[in-house]
Amino acid sequence: MHYIGAHVSASGGIHLAIERAVELGANAVALFTKNQKQWKAPPLTQENIALFKEAMKKASFSPFQVLTHDSYLINLGNPDNEKREVSTAAFINEMNRVKELGLDRLNFHPGAHLKQIDEKGSMDLIAAAIDEALNETEGVYAVIETTAGQGSALGRSFEEIAYIIDKSINRDRIGVCIDTCHIFAAGYDIRDEQTFNKMVENFDSLIGFDKLMGMHLNDAKSEYGSKVDRHAPLGEGNIGMYPFIEIMKDKRFANIPLILETPVPERWNEEIALLRSYAK
Repeated sequence: MHYIGAHVSASGGIHLAIERAVELGANAVALFTKNQKQWKAPPLTQENIALFKEAMKKASFSPFQVLTHDSYLINLGNPDNEKREVSTAAFINEMNRVKELGLDRLNFHPGAHLKQIDEKGSMDLIAAAIDEALNETEGVYAVIETTAGQGSALGRSFEEIAYIIDKSINRDRIGVCIDTCHIFAAGYDIRDEQTFNKMVENFDSLIGFDKLMGMHLNDAKSEYGSKVDRHAPLGEGNIGMYPFIEIMKDKRFANIPLILETPVPERWNEEIALLRSYAK
């Protein structure tokens, strides 16, 4: 089965994210467990956790249908030791929050070298930080998101992500999230059968579908290969509908959260219904 949803707000209570997803007709959801623009947040209370688990049960959601996302402030590849330690501590905290909620995956942007260190050196730091976090936690997968490669961001190619995974001693607890807008902007053309299949074969060869633990389904306002991260509604950007239709038909993309981050939330219910109409 294909599990389709959107990244919804957890404002007013994290359990409300599940209720909002259900209102959209979704059977998957993405959310932040805390304010994504702040380092610190109050710990989850037993009431928070109980209400969230009750909402999950009421919606018949299993943990694999939920893709949590960490703070945008975290940079595991920061060459500044002190700042990277702050990021790693925050990442560990986020993984523990995911575990407390009974969930099993935390999606994150791998990091950036900030033009202060070479790319491999920064990726080595990312792998080490991931290992530190995984050694300090249990039951939660670290899910690396593909990036557009904007600025000094790493994770813009399957090769870079494969390098980070290979450097880790906890490979069995690392997954990947493909963002369609990001890979298009990074230089993976997915607009027709030939290019889409080439991307799929490349991913499977370098990383493997066993590592795919989520996707962000976004069209792109940005140009192909621009390294600019700008999302568009499905079918209204520079990608078009072809890859989204194929994803819905392909069983390799089943049983993971397929998440909309398109820029018009008022249309998410329509986009979810549209995607579901293509699923076999």
